[in-house]
Amino acid sequence: MKNILTSLVVSSCFFLPSCTKVVEVDLETAAPKLVIDASIDWVKGTAGNEQKIRLSTTTGYYSTEFPTVSGADIVITNSANIVFSFIEDPGTGEYICSNFRPVIGETYTLKVVLNGETYTATETCIGVPDIENNIAQNNAGGFGGDEVEITYYYPDNGDEENHYLHRIISPVSTFPDYKAKDDKNSQGKLMQEYFSDEDLKAGDMINIRLYGISGRYYDYFRKLLTASGAGSGPFQTAPGSVRGNIVNQTHFANFAYGYFRLSEVDVKDYTIQ
Repeated sequence: MKNILTSLVVSSCFFLPSCTKVVEVDLETAAPKLVIDASIDWVKGTAGNEQKIRLSTTTGYYSTEFPTVSGADIVITNSANIVFSFIEDPGTGEYICSNFRPVIGETYTLKVVLNGETYTATETCIGVPDIENNIAQNNAGGFGGDEVEITYYYPDNGDEENHYLHRIISPVSTFPDYKAKDDKNSQGKLMQEYFSDEDLKAGDMINIRLYGISGRYYDYFRKLLTASGAGSGPFQTAPGSVRGNIVNQTHFANFAYGYFRLSEVDVKDYTIQ
């Protein structure tokens, strides 16, 4: 695993006059662990039948690639015992289903069998409101008043507790910008979210995705963001000790990283004016 403290010390050389080159420290690497990316996203306006699950392993600190995992048997079963099979695109570690049936409020169970071990997780498909069309732009936004800022809105359902995941992709960001929010202080109100950057310019396209997520996934994702470090994206580094809802039923201690999530997703594009 990556030694975060050591990497921070090495990175600090960039700010010291006496440091003239980057030093790579010979770090001890733990044995690879399975990572199951089982994110089922049902984009509004689509059937949601095309879904994908990815298997990989953790890797060393300096590695830029995550090894893929082949040879698994993967199924998802709904409460009516209808089974949806995910078949690997050979050699890619990507397992694809073309007949999935997403239903808001439905409970699904994931089962992954790999190398004689069985991993399972259960989760509910969570709905999400529409992002409203009145996206506002402020050319004197941000904390310093010198950034281009957009604000978008979405109505919260006051009859239930809700949790949301925001993902924004822009041409000026190396990685997507993620935020996990709840409605604790905005129950039943019109909620809003901001995104700003000083490098945004007219013509830049901003892609906004709003996911409905469970309370358990909300807690997990906030821990994942903290562990991965701000500004680098939650899936760019090994997730440390942050564990999701996937359980190894054969050997409990040999857990897998990752999370089984099912979300309705609203998508909006906005062009900077």
